[in-house]
Amino acid sequence: MEKKAPSINDSSVPSEVGIISPYGQTKRGLSPRHVQLMAIGGSIGTGLFVGIGSYLQSSGPLSLILGYLFYGLLFIWPCNLCVGEMCAYLPIRGSIFELAARYVDPAFGFAMGWLYFYGGLMLVCVEYSAVATVMQYWTTSVNPAVWVTMAMVVCTAINLVGVKWYGESEFIMASTKVLLLIGLILITFVTMLGGNPNHDRYGFRHWKRGVMSEFYTDGDLGRFLGWLNVVIYAGFSVAGPDLPALAAGEIQNPRFTIPRVVKMIFYRIIAFYVIGSLAVGIICDPQDPRLLEALNNGSEGSAASPWVIGIQNLGIHGLPDLINVLILLSGWSCGNAYLYSSSRTLYSLARDGQAPRVLLKCTASGVPIYCVLAVSLVSCVTFLVASTSSVTVFYWFVDLTTCAFILTYTNMLIVFVGWHRALKAQGIDRQTFLPWAAPLMPYAAYVALVIGSLVVLFNGFTVFSPWSTQGFVTSYFGIALWVVLFVFWKGFRKTSFADPATADIHSGKAEVDAECQVWEAGGVAERRREELARMHWAPAVVGEDVVGDNRTEV
Repeated sequence: MEKKAPSINDSSVPSEVGIISPYGQTKRGLSPRHVQLMAIGGSIGTGLFVGIGSYLQSSGPLSLILGYLFYGLLFIWPCNLCVGEMCAYLPIRGSIFELAARYVDPAFGFAMGWLYFYGGLMLVCVEYSAVATVMQYWTTSVNPAVWVTMAMVVCTAINLVGVKWYGESEFIMASTKVLLLIGLILITFVTMLGGNPNHDRYGFRHWKRGVMSEFYTDGDLGRFLGWLNVVIYAGFSVAGPDLPALAAGEIQNPRFTIPRVVKMIFYRIIAFYVIGSLAVGIICDPQDPRLLEALNNGSEGSAASPWVIGIQNLGIHGLPDLINVLILLSGWSCGNAYLYSSSRTLYSLARDGQAPRVLLKCTASGVPIYCVLAVSLVSCVTFLVASTSSVTVFYWFVDLTTCAFILTYTNMLIVFVGWHRALKAQGIDRQTFLPWAAPLMPYAAYVALVIGSLVVLFNGFTVFSPWSTQGFVTSYFGIALWVVLFVFWKGFRKTSFADPATADIHSGKAEVDAECQVWEAGGVAERRREELARMHWAPAVVGEDVVGDNRTEV
């Protein structure tokens, strides 16, 4: 049996020697506001602004709302809570994939890490091709490969500077996406009450033709399949806890920031996806001839957006170009975010000896340079748009991405189940031992695990009749890849499933505790200053403590 390469977080590897010394490591440069905007806006891309029109037309406005509500609250929300609990306790640079190796099986962590890397890479390609698609709204005379190159160069450059500057760029772009979505929702509710050039109080007029459309077959089964189709699309357009989890090793004050971010997911799902899907079903008629024509002809950019079509039908002019610019930024931002997450996944795998160690090389500012360059190099597959329709390539990558991400999030729930079993077997009380214990656990995790498994299984239900070989491959390739990776690593390393009674829940905690002392001490000092302020006096020097009426430095 070949000896496993030591993890960077193994207690047998001193922190000042071995891997860290020759290669360097990432740094905690992401502030709480960076992480919050990454979590809020990281998944808001072209899918919510353009792609949603296809599902509004095929499934109906009520199915759209119910699909997002079901997937978001019963799957994504529990998944975020599970990952938040584990990563708040151990925000290590090895990320969720190392925890998978500890609590389930090293082969499970290997398969999960490489599957996510594949899915993240495909999503980078999705957003690069989306940029090319949106740019064709203004001109079709330029080869789409030019726009792919433009997006790739900018995203790679941003990811090669210090993580702080990546955080700033994502903060700005994510803020733009959030403002766009809020603006579209406000326009919908103002215009439905008559605040439009036509003074048309249209209200819920577009819901009168039927709110749940039949899809794939007739009757109640057709309406159910229309809803299921939206649930599967939500698997592509609603992001899970991957970005906060992968950034755990680069977040400042992680034990405060991570729980705060994951607790916001409930409000994000309601505010953006549920209310957003309600608004788009109000402003645009699902059977609008222009929407049907745009979808059938594969129109580029905002020309196929139900938001734009609804706004133009109200006699509002001048907005399509502005909306298209903001949609372009949305796609660009998602490409930027998933180039980051894919490179950090590769870095995490290298730390655990599951990828070449040369990928551990970090710059002086803490950027894993070879990981970023490797992802950028492989993402050149997006140049398929040079010879094939950019819209067609976009949907290829969407299908390849969806299964991989839903399966990865389902795996995260399995990791939590292993973590929960380990705590219970070792007699550890979650409520007193952990810095933050997620609510509704473990029951919400079990429900989400069942839902995730079913969504993965039925992800490609439309490819069987009529049979589509291409559709079957793109819909289920992620499952086959995961099985091959798991079997390969289990046979190659002869790994064993983790025993809950002996699973490692402590390695790396001392290092994290030392890193977090500066923020935790700052928090204690801040609380003391607030208490003293309420007593009408406070020390003049930051860092002073009070004992009785005497001031003593700490």
